[in-house]
Amino acid sequence: MSSIAATATTISTSRTKVIQPAWVRVMHWINAAAMIVMIMSGWQIYNASPLFDFRFDRSITLGGWLGGALLWHFAAMWVLMLNGLAYLVTGLVTVRFRRKLLPLSPASVIADLKAALTFKLSHDDLTAYNAVQKLLYLGIILVGIVVVLTGLSMWKPVQLHWLVSLFGDYPAARYVHFVCMALICAFLVIHILLALLVPKSLRAMITGR
Repeated sequence: MSSIAATATTISTSRTKVIQPAWVRVMHWINAAAMIVMIMSGWQIYNASPLFDFRFDRSITLGGWLGGALLWHFAAMWVLMLNGLAYLVTGLVTVRFRRKLLPLSPASVIADLKAALTFKLSHDDLTAYNAVQKLLYLGIILVGIVVVLTGLSMWKPVQLHWLVSLFGDYPAARYVHFVCMALICAFLVIHILLALLVPKSLRAMITGR
């Protein structure tokens, strides 16, 4: 009887334990919505002056034309910048980033990557990120910062000429911006696949538990 009671207590505790606090969930979904709008409108902007020998299909773009896409892009940009900045500040102040994303080493990444590829990586404890998750989340934060900086340099290349110079010149900033967009899209695909493979992680991001 005592073992049954202990098991029931453990299950009850795991169900009531907060895995994702409210501020993380709210900012996560705001960032997700803003990023999708920026990507789709960005593809329409790209189509107006493509960097490579291809264009995105209109069915997956937003804005209808260059002017409309720019309006959507700039609107989502401010949401993403302000919400992203709030997320970074809150994550640092609450020490969440240090607890969740550190420590991290090449050896731990390689070990967890091998475990993931052989389907031996455990997802029992959602409160702790494995090394691959840590690397992905740290990487996407850095990519997000770069995509904002390149976006600003492309938006105001004269006023922010010093920012443009950090990337070499205006065309270089466009290429870096495109690469960052591609990396974000790749991250989203991996992120969604992991959520589908581990449904309780998606539930935690919705309910917090």
